[in-house]
Amino acid sequence: MVLVGYALAALVGVSLGLMGGGGSILTVPIFVYVLGYDPKLAIAMSLPVIGITSLAGAAGHWKAGNVHLRTAIYFGVVAMVGAFAGARGARFLSGTMQLALLAVIMLVAAAMMFRSARPTAAEADTAVEHTRAMPVALLVPVAFTVGVITGLIGIGGGFLVVPSLVLLAHAPMKQAVGTSLLVIAMNSAAGFAGYLGQVTVPWAFVSGFTAIAVVGILAGTYGTRFVSQRMLKQAFAVFLVVMGTFMLYQNRTVFLLGARQTHAVRTHVMHTSEVQVRLPLPQLTRG
Repeated sequence: MVLVGYALAALVGVSLGLMGGGGSILTVPIFVYVLGYDPKLAIAMSLPVIGITSLAGAAGHWKAGNVHLRTAIYFGVVAMVGAFAGARGARFLSGTMQLALLAVIMLVAAAMMFRSARPTAAEADTAVEHTRAMPVALLVPVAFTVGVITGLIGIGGGFLVVPSLVLLAHAPMKQAVGTSLLVIAMNSAAGFAGYLGQVTVPWAFVSGFTAIAVVGILAGTYGTRFVSQRMLKQAFAVFLVVMGTFMLYQNRTVFLLGARQTHAVRTHVMHTSEVQVRLPLPQLTRG
């Protein structure tokens, strides 16, 4: 199984290089469903893998001119604060709940990407448009939210960073991909710092997995030269739908358990009310 995991590490890297995200969406399921790691440990393990791999990919995109440094720094710093806070708060969630939350967010991000991938009359202009500065009123809440989600469910946040840059900063897809990789590296570092002391990471395996993923991301980065921006958006969205649906099904017990607990509470309240109604009224006595 370890060899299979190493083989899938290349796919993690390629997805990050091509789409600026998705690597962590693959990494966590690989660690949980293929290699059998506990969800919380898998989430923590994924962060150094994705962080180091993304940093290597960002270097390649930087050379190609696909990294908007100012946007990455502003977005990344705010997201790092949220990532650390989210990771510290993750101790209050079960591993199953974290995976279910990841699946739901993936489907939301897929809907965003499908919408942005629709052809428009201005598509030709968008392809050459430069990234704009995101208004502070949008940057701070969006980046902080991305960071919190990163910390809670142990992902780099690329599948949220990319749509944010495309929709809010009007970044061309390829520049959104390159910029997101630097943000992911920053975000992952802060998120992993928040998990320190909560889990024990098997560094020998993580190091080998990361090395192979780095090779994959270099290949994926090179491949962006031959893929259209619209195709990248559509592929990204389809990928999120498939993985999100699979993980939501795998962790459906969270919703079933919630429904059972709600039914149990209602039953208890109704029973208590019936008992109270049946109690005799106190008799008033004259002094």
